[in-house]
Amino acid sequence: MSKPFDLEAEVRDLAARRDIHDALCRYMRGQDRLDPVLHRSAFHDDAYVDCGLMQGTADEFVAFAQGFLADMAGSQHIIGQVQLDVRGDEASGEVYFYAWHRHQEDGQPKDLVVAGRYVDEYGCRNGEWRIVKRREMIDWARSDVAADDFLAANPILPRGGRRGEDFSQTRNWPL
Repeated sequence: MSKPFDLEAEVRDLAARRDIHDALCRYMRGQDRLDPVLHRSAFHDDAYVDCGLMQGTADEFVAFAQGFLADMAGSQHIIGQVQLDVRGDEASGEVYFYAWHRHQEDGQPKDLVVAGRYVDEYGCRNGEWRIVKRREMIDWARSDVAADDFLAANPILPRGGRRGEDFSQTRNWPL
């Protein structure tokens, strides 16, 4: 015998999934745009993060990640499939990611691509879903000599910016 449909529970579950996904997007965008306030907003105050290169509080992690990424010419973090288990005001999840980083190695531009997963615990406190615990798992990575022939041949193409200078942040439309 199947359970009766509970519309209220279904709406709460869907809203939780939407809000957790929003926290995931704030996390990624905060990293790529070098926006520490946005980045930090994905975490509850007592959150714990283990990214392999450091383990600590959300504040420690955001400071570390922002400094690490600031030394690079650019980055782009992409969310893949997201599997969530929502249980009232708690949830757990696994989030696949693909991340590109432009860095310098021996004076030569290189592209570091990392793919992996975030294994997370989430909580809803005061009506806000955020990350409570996160462990980053790396499944594969590679570093290659940068090949930007297309961009070099098309210098008028709009490029992304950081630290508040990206078009998505300024919305500086031509008149």
